Amino acid sequence: MSRDVVARVWEIATPLVAAEGLELVDVEYQREGRGAILRFYLDREGGINVDDLARASRQLSDVLDVHDVIPGEYLLECSSPGINRRLRRPEHFRRFIGERVRVKTSERLDGRRAFFGRLEAADDEAIEVADAQGSFRIRYEEIVRANYEADL
Repeated sequence: MSRDVVARVWEIATPLVAAEGLELVDVEYQREGRGAILRFYLDREGGINVDDLARASRQLSDVLDVHDVIPGEYLLECSSPGINRRLRRPEHFRRFIGERVRVKTSERLDGRRAFFGRLEAADDEAIEVADAQGSFRIRYEEIVRANYEADL
């Protein structure tokens, strides 16, 4: 059910967010107690500010209420993705080719589930991460979590 909610929310929110000149980076939906939390991670070229997030929050709340997508009570939160932003979709990965990433997989690849290295490639089915131990092709469905790792 949670995946269905996230997929539907993503579908509804994407055009609204894009019309504001923002990028929808991620959506999380978690049941908590009697309600749920719906989190949007938004960004903009050059960075996002509090006013952008507040405006997006109001608009998203109105649209989601009209579509009645979330069952029961929920709290809506809008946030920036942070410096080590999550990578979820092929277009996210393509944007960070050549950068350092941290990837956790559901299945072992060469005896490992954790990879930290340069993102060498990203197509519609998989990514390629290179580290000191070699180059690894990881299919999207095997990725549990992936993040860009900023050089600080």
